[in-house]
Amino acid sequence: FFFNSVSDSDQRLDYRMKSSLRLSVVNVFIGILFVIDRVDGWMMMKSDSAGSNNKRKVVVIGGGVQGTSVAYHVQKEDPDCDVTILESIGVASAASGKGGGFMARSWGDGSVTQQLHHVAFDMYEELANELNCDSYRKLPVLSVRPGNSRQTTTKKGNGNSYQPSWLDGNIGGISTLGAGDDTAQVTPYEFVHAMLQNQPSIQVIHGTCTGVITESNDNDDDDLKVITGIQYTSSSSSEPQQLDADAVVVSAGPWSCAAEDWFDGAVQLPMEGVKSTSIVWKKPSSTDKVDATALFCGEDDRFGTHLEVYPRPDGTIYICGIGGSDYITTEELKNGDYRNKNTCNAKESRVQAASDAFRTMSNYYEQNGELEKSQACMRPCPPDALPYMGKIPNFKGAYINAGHNCWGIAWAPACGKAMSELILNGKSTTIDLQPFSPTRFTPAKGRGGRGRKRGGTDIGEQW
Repeated sequence: FFFNSVSDSDQRLDYRMKSSLRLSVVNVFIGILFVIDRVDGWMMMKSDSAGSNNKRKVVVIGGGVQGTSVAYHVQKEDPDCDVTILESIGVASAASGKGGGFMARSWGDGSVTQQLHHVAFDMYEELANELNCDSYRKLPVLSVRPGNSRQTTTKKGNGNSYQPSWLDGNIGGISTLGAGDDTAQVTPYEFVHAMLQNQPSIQVIHGTCTGVITESNDNDDDDLKVITGIQYTSSSSSEPQQLDADAVVVSAGPWSCAAEDWFDGAVQLPMEGVKSTSIVWKKPSSTDKVDATALFCGEDDRFGTHLEVYPRPDGTIYICGIGGSDYITTEELKNGDYRNKNTCNAKESRVQAASDAFRTMSNYYEQNGELEKSQACMRPCPPDALPYMGKIPNFKGAYINAGHNCWGIAWAPACGKAMSELILNGKSTTIDLQPFSPTRFTPAKGRGGRGRKRGGTDIGEQW
């Protein structure tokens, strides 16, 4: 009996010991899991912190519609990217704030710019809705020959259903250039600001770029330099400043040719600035609506004009094609001539000529019209009238998107998207950029080699 009692007691003790051991093992296991979880969390926080410090930094030089479009699409495609616009005066302060904003989908058909016309035209309609851009609309376009006398040509006499009621003065024949299915308009100033409002993470700094900062590449490619930042002078201080960057996009309109000197002759960017006057007429108080038909007018020897007339949704009428343009050389543009809005002024003689020509065409505006403002801006024109779009040779992280001639506003969405793809993915799938190579005017010797060198001599394949 005693033996049995001891045996039962031992069994109960053994059971309690085993239970306690099991509980201890479980507690240790839970503790290990807790420690692992805390370590994983710490490692994840450390990884996130490192990632935030290694964000890609993209600096766009130029705050016009082209530069802003590049910044917009980069930020939209990569929300974690730090995107900065460096703008000398203010966003949309030059041609993007003073241009007409006309676009035509089919007007580049058969040329290398056809893809830019098509893609951008289709994108504008989508973006206008996305950005709540009220100034975008499709509208018909007429070709108008100037009249030869003071005799009035009426709407009934021309028989064109698109003739606006305000085109009631001394004009010649009328023909239709577009019925409004592939022609449209936007007020570029509104569009630029709408893009920035949609992507508030984009930072805008006021200053003028003076050069790029680079470091040597670590691989065997001796000529390749890596972009690490830019140098600039602030608008509020003459002290030189620096801005870190992994990628730099030169998109400063006609002044982009200054980049020739920033990149040690790796690219030559011949550019001519065409400085032209434009005017804007107020909405007449006597009407609630101004008929929306754009006009492309023939050469009028009486006034030396070939007016382009764009009624806008706010009731104003924008007019360019005034004549008397000035042609600014590459060297003048490199010096920053006419960049300041106080030096890029309208020609009063051309303002008067355009006003007289328009009043002759429109009895209504002759009696009710009032000029709102006159202004001038430049369009950037490379020798072949094609833009510079692509990588700068011999530099990693250097790009250019400039020289879009009179179609810069119309092409902006397509150019911005294409350049963002090139920057983020290494290749544009939206637009074939080959016809717009930035090196097409650069002698091969100036571009530098991409292969191995021995004492300056090419060795092996120079791919």
